[in-house]
Amino acid sequence: MAAPAERHRTVAVDVGGVSVGGAAPIVVQSMTNTDTADVEATARQVAALARAGSELVRITVDRDEAAAAVPHIRDRLAQMNVAVPLIGDFHYIGHKLLADHPACAQALDKYRINPGNVGFKDKKDRQFSAIVEMAIKHNKPVRIGANWGSLDQELLTHLMDENAKSAQPLDARAITREAMVQSALLSAARAEEIGLARNRIILSAKVSAVQDLIAVYRELARRSDYAIHLGLTEAGMGSKGIVASSSALGILLQQGIGDTIRISLTPEPNGDRTLEVQVAQELLQTMGFRTFVPLVAACPGCGRTTSTVFQELARDIQDFIRDEMPAWKTRYPGVEALNVAVMGCIVNGPGESKHADIGISLPGTGETPSAPVFIDGAKAATLRGPNIAAEFKAMVMDYIERRFGAGGAGRTAAE
Repeated sequence: MAAPAERHRTVAVDVGGVSVGGAAPIVVQSMTNTDTADVEATARQVAALARAGSELVRITVDRDEAAAAVPHIRDRLAQMNVAVPLIGDFHYIGHKLLADHPACAQALDKYRINPGNVGFKDKKDRQFSAIVEMAIKHNKPVRIGANWGSLDQELLTHLMDENAKSAQPLDARAITREAMVQSALLSAARAEEIGLARNRIILSAKVSAVQDLIAVYRELARRSDYAIHLGLTEAGMGSKGIVASSSALGILLQQGIGDTIRISLTPEPNGDRTLEVQVAQELLQTMGFRTFVPLVAACPGCGRTTSTVFQELARDIQDFIRDEMPAWKTRYPGVEALNVAVMGCIVNGPGESKHADIGISLPGTGETPSAPVFIDGAKAATLRGPNIAAEFKAMVMDYIERRFGAGGAGRTAAE
């Protein structure tokens, strides 16, 4: 894969102690889907997202009960030893909620406002200004997030009318993309006029179609140096949402665009909300931007691998690593860079295992029931019998202890 383009230069923004933009690593964020007025449920989900690796968590603040709950959510998180920055998501009446609930305004680490629904006609500037002034008063950054589904209709109508008069009019989709870009940039310029510093502004312009998203963010990056939040809105459920978000964000990240990302997955009913955090982390790690958890390489399987042993072992190792990572982060510094290979037959198994820090090549259909294990490129052992999986997991744990434990200091086994 070609090296990513040089990172688009943006102004760094401090969000509750987490740096977004500038030279900071690309930040993973997520959003709760609980009723924010339910303090316990929301705090539990925020904690789960944070422990899964979300570095910023957004919560809906849509009514008085939700706004009143925010400081209590912050207190509950403190009791749980969770210090993740909280972002308040405001639509329609954000100006009123922030004014009526100063404890909420202070407890949040960032406000998110949508210029398409912050107010309409003569109320728009007044209500937008009220939110920005509240952010200035409480020294909070603001994400100005335009959205395809709630685009500023006055701006869009104006641009459509101007386009109709042009000698070479563009198609309606191109004008809508331009309206997205202008909505974000004009709102940011207005926020600066009011007094919000440039290093307190993050921009986003979310759409639901991959090619539109790429076009909008390219233009947004070309025309500004504000910190940029990436996300494909209404990405969808399951593999569709993962593929759509990863393809769109992957292209933009490769081009050096994006300072913080969210994978907006529709969860299965009562599904695990933390999946979107896992996908965001895996996207950044797979592309080489950050490391979060050890990578497990595994072959896809074929007619040579009718046994399910390698599949089960790959799953077990991957689940084991992800479950243990919260504790390993402090116990084994640097362990997130570990590469493990679990291969299913002799074709690519030994080679892939040699490329990993530690890898195993399990026997394929008809092969001798033995499994060579390679550590740092050299054959270290051959496992046989019914306990291959348990023995290999023990070897992985031993390798981690020796390399990343207190006495290992990051050494490889070869050293």
